[in-house]
Amino acid sequence: MAKEIWKPGNMLYPLPVVMVSMTDKNGKYNIITIAWAGTVCTNPPMISISVRPERYSYPILQETGEFVINLTTRNLVFATDYCGVKSGRDVDKFAKLGLTPVSASIVKAPMIGESPVNLECRVTQVQQLGSHAMFLAEVVAVHAEERYMDAEHKFHLEQAEPIVYSHGAYLLCGEQLGTFGYSVRRKPERNTK
Repeated sequence: MAKEIWKPGNMLYPLPVVMVSMTDKNGKYNIITIAWAGTVCTNPPMISISVRPERYSYPILQETGEFVINLTTRNLVFATDYCGVKSGRDVDKFAKLGLTPVSASIVKAPMIGESPVNLECRVTQVQQLGSHAMFLAEVVAVHAEERYMDAEHKFHLEQAEPIVYSHGAYLLCGEQLGTFGYSVRRKPERNTK
């Protein structure tokens, strides 16, 4: 297959796209959309988000060291985009978008009530990496919407229609193609009697 060679760049797509909510020291809420977020560690549970220093949210994250990652869905795609292109300097995004700020259980940052999953986070380290700073954070609490739980208490995020970000576009997550370990799982033996 023929391929073009491009200059080095971030082409790791698709990515989770999340809305990160926070509150400044005066109690003013803000939301920033981040596609540069990822899992870092299982034990302790840690994630990272990368933010440009010129963003309005940057000094808030630096000062407070707390935020909430709110997973995004089909119903939140407009808000997801809006929170990525409008600055909290100019607009109260919760009020403008009709989003519900909900008190978190541990951190002071609000959760977005309309998000099916909220991860309360505390910053443990900030690494200046060039155009962005990476905020490493420990997940100190997780909230999952009960309506996506089945009778066996298994969570079904797919029912919330989660979205991802890929090269400038928001995409709906598609059909399940397999489950972890299916490629090596032993097939049940057939009874030939």
